[in-house]
Amino acid sequence: MLVKMTDAPAEWAAVNVEILAVEVHVADSSWLTLNTNAGIYNLLDLQNNVTTVLADTTWVTPGHVTQMRLILGADNTIADTSGLTFDLTIPSGQNTGIKLDLNATLEAGMTTEVLLDFDAEKSVVVSGNGIYHLKPVIQVKSVTQY
Repeated sequence: MLVKMTDAPAEWAAVNVEILAVEVHVADSSWLTLNTNAGIYNLLDLQNNVTTVLADTTWVTPGHVTQMRLILGADNTIADTSGLTFDLTIPSGQNTGIKLDLNATLEAGMTTEVLLDFDAEKSVVVSGNGIYHLKPVIQVKSVTQY
C-alpha cells in the first residue's frame, strides 16, 4: 500500500501540517501503521497536481480496508499573505487521528495506491476571537491497484 497527498488552491501563504503517522484498519483486524514519512508538510506546496508520498510502500495483509487515519502532531501553523504566522489548533484530531472511510480491497501481489486531497482552504477556520483551527477536509481522491 502506498499513500500520496495533494491539495486544492488556497488563499494563504502557507498551511503547515505535522503528520506523525498514517494508519489503516483492515476488517477483522486492528490498526496498522504504514511506513510513514513523518514531517511537516506545507499543503500549498502540493497544489496543481503536485503530490508527496506520505507512506512508502508497506506490505499489508490482503483483505478489506475499511478506514485510514492520519495522526497529526502539535506543530501546525498558518501564514497569511502579509507573512504573519499563527498556530493552528486541532479540536480532536490530534488525539484520535483524522479518520477517512477507505472501503478498498487489497489483493495479494498488487500495490494499492491511495491519493488524498487535503483541502487547505476549507480546512482552516478562524474563530471570532482570532484563533485559527484546523478542521481537516480530506477527500480520498483515488484508489488504484497495479
